[in-house]
Amino acid sequence: MAKKRVLVKFSGEALAGEAGHGIDTQILNYISQEIKSLVNAGIEVGIVIGGGNIIRGVTAAKDGIIKRTSGDYMGMLATVINGVAMQEACEHAGLQVRMQTAIKMEQIAEPYINRRAVRHLEKGRVVIFAAGTGNPFFTTDTAATLRAVEIGAEVIIKATKVDGVYDKDPNKFSDAVKLSVLTYEQALSDDIKVMDDTSIALAKDNSLPILVCDMFKKGNLLDILQNGNMQNCSIVR
Repeated sequence: MAKKRVLVKFSGEALAGEAGHGIDTQILNYISQEIKSLVNAGIEVGIVIGGGNIIRGVTAAKDGIIKRTSGDYMGMLATVINGVAMQEACEHAGLQVRMQTAIKMEQIAEPYINRRAVRHLEKGRVVIFAAGTGNPFFTTDTAATLRAVEIGAEVIIKATKVDGVYDKDPNKFSDAVKLSVLTYEQALSDDIKVMDDTSIALAKDNSLPILVCDMFKKGNLLDILQNGNMQNCSIVR
């Protein structure tokens, strides 16, 4: 069955391209076109983007000079930078977009207000949720699951560079086995890293399915959501 409202989670690293850091505008353009295909199909789309292409809180705080709380706030600001870039790319593609941040910065974006976010979605606008949850020690994976639950999304999509979840890294091990369907308990195991434990536990508590799919296969997101083609993804439920 086609999905009506979804939340898509991209990593910050995905925006960096081959450079490994910063923002590749061609990738921004590609992602915005993929999002546009969903909107054109009548799907309401929320987006959460990580900030790892700019800075990670854990990395910033690793030697103790920067406190972990401050490092995490720096990471939240990185997601805002990525959110502004994604908003510009989506608008360039002809979409109506609103960005909401968990930390108030009115000159840049709206503060996160659930009712307003839902209204934007109902009007066909893409909503970008930035600045994580607004709290240190929580990842953007957790922010994505939280926002998905809050807006009543039917599914959360973890857009990655692989076509699903494997029992080990398929880029390193030729005998890696794809796991097309996983339980939340399997996803919480130490050997399989789908999302962080807090986000998976939250998804489990709210019976929110998680789709893990290849974002760089053109048309893949729409094919999965509209046609139910699960060949190029894995599902956690």
